[in-house]
Amino acid sequence: MTSLPTPTATGSPGDPGASGASGASAPPSPHLPAPAFRGARLLGDGIPQLFLVAWALLVILPMAWVLISSLKTNKEIYDSPFGLPATPQFTTYVEAWQTANIGRFFLNTVIVVVCGVFFTLLLSSMAAYVLARYAFPGSRFIYYLFLVGMTFPLFLAIVPLTKVTQNLGLQQTLPGLVIVYVAFSLPFSVFFLTAFFQSLPNELAESAFIDGAGHFRTFFSIMLPLAKPGLISIGVFNFLGQWNQYLLPLVLNTPKDNERSNFLLTQGLADLALRTRYESSSTSLAQMFAGLVIAMIPVLVVYVVFQRRVEEGLTAGALK
Repeated sequence: MTSLPTPTATGSPGDPGASGASGASAPPSPHLPAPAFRGARLLGDGIPQLFLVAWALLVILPMAWVLISSLKTNKEIYDSPFGLPATPQFTTYVEAWQTANIGRFFLNTVIVVVCGVFFTLLLSSMAAYVLARYAFPGSRFIYYLFLVGMTFPLFLAIVPLTKVTQNLGLQQTLPGLVIVYVAFSLPFSVFFLTAFFQSLPNELAESAFIDGAGHFRTFFSIMLPLAKPGLISIGVFNFLGQWNQYLLPLVLNTPKDNERSNFLLTQGLADLALRTRYESSSTSLAQMFAGLVIAMIPVLVVYVVFQRRVEEGLTAGALK
């Protein structure tokens, strides 16, 4: 019995379907063609990146413009607002720090914000630890009161807050601003740290109690160091919010002398932009831009230094 010959693939050299004299053609792929697939992937990855680039330009370009303007004279700012300075005027920073009183405003802001963040972290961590670890009558009610404080608009509290600070003698004082900053920062801080303390293991606190440690020693020596990522995260948030606060100082910290010696940095910059007595200098506008640069430096430094710690703090509770 004669076997039938085996068919062989034939094709011209230019035929793309031919795979050779003895090879078989590959079956059609059910997926998209490679060029189309790469194009769709590039389009999907490229659009978010374009938005990020646009957002970065919206942030970087104004900051660069402020920095360049701080090195100009008034005439250069008016004549060529987007040009480079002919001769950089680095003395504008010295003039802004001394003549425009930016140094005093900066020191006041540092005192208020450092004290405000410190007491906010101290009080909120203690309150959050108790609410997270101890069950007592009314604990959930107190927790919900803090949540309600997060929804309370600041504008509704301005008038009664002004009356209270006046009656207590806290008007036009830095301690008064510290107390108000702490009060308005506590709700979110307690809410954030309560969830963080709930994620910590109970066995450590129980072991400390067995070894004879009291509640205060257990909290400050064991539980508080474990909450360091959360404390750094909430501390950075409070620092940024209190450093850039303008409404509360504007209402509660009115000028008490002609030099505005009690002003914070945000108040001083706004006053510097509005007052006309600095127009006598050839670099008065540059002094204002120099003050803006000085105000931005601490924020940028804190963000760069604690950026990774903030990310760790935000994800620590979820990972545990």
